[in-house]
Amino acid sequence: MGRRRSDADRHGLIPRAGPESWSRPGSKNLSVASDTVHSVGITVTSINVNGIRAAVKQRSETNLGMLPWLAQTTADVVALQETRAEVDQIGRALEPALEAGWRLSAAPSAVKGRNGVAILSRLEPDAVRVGFGSEEFDDTGRYLEADFGRLTVASLYLPSGDVGTERQDEKDRFRKELGEYLSVLGRRRRDVVVCGDWNIGHTELDIKNWKGNVKNSGFLPEEREWMSTHIGAGRAFKDVVRELHPATSGPYSWWSWRGKAFDNDSGWRIDLQIANNALAARATAARVERAEAYALRWSDHAPVTVEYSDAAPR
Repeated sequence: MGRRRSDADRHGLIPRAGPESWSRPGSKNLSVASDTVHSVGITVTSINVNGIRAAVKQRSETNLGMLPWLAQTTADVVALQETRAEVDQIGRALEPALEAGWRLSAAPSAVKGRNGVAILSRLEPDAVRVGFGSEEFDDTGRYLEADFGRLTVASLYLPSGDVGTERQDEKDRFRKELGEYLSVLGRRRRDVVVCGDWNIGHTELDIKNWKGNVKNSGFLPEEREWMSTHIGAGRAFKDVVRELHPATSGPYSWWSWRGKAFDNDSGWRIDLQIANNALAARATAARVERAEAYALRWSDHAPVTVEYSDAAPR
């Protein structure tokens, strides 16, 4: 029997690159059957780790790095961005977590030490895909999807930019191609969430110092308009944290390491979970897991966690 063509086949958007995985022999099986995912609900976290090997490093007697957070999180799926490592290096960095049963799927960049996205899950993915069908970007470690039953979780690391430079041109090209893919993705499966570092503050509520950034990459009018094209009322996707916290400044998820940005909560809300309407309607709680103190941070970003139930849409 021939292979059944998926929607991605028909739209010509099958990613070409293959995902890589890492597991430890004899690891504990924490798998949950994918057909039960929606009967019990699911918790998803997104975090830019700013280098996985740096994130897991113990910094002090009180800051033990990322691994203790991972050991106590209630998340079922964790989308990682900016791993900046090969898959075997990620596996070694996360070895205690993998021995405890977490599954790892990773899409490193073809350029070593750059970018990189990954997905950790307590569930065994039904399928994993790298990229969104881009000749230019599929091997740059910026997009990864995993299916769990009728749920698709994607990890996205959208390029940062710099106005007037090739970096901004690259960001604009990426946005254009990703937008074309999102217009299809939002209608393809019943439940979809694209987690990650979007490197764009969508509204004035998303940046503490928005007035000082109106001409800077990350808050340009054309970038914000692009977000509005895909996210919000009447669009294919909803910004889940904003939907649950509609009038809140922030909650911010990134703060510069420099100065007093973290202490003063002078941040950006650029780490988002963008869910299609069916899934967004079942988001029951969302939080940014901000460190209690500057010295306890293991990344310049904070985990963004959303709980999704199987309740009827609101």
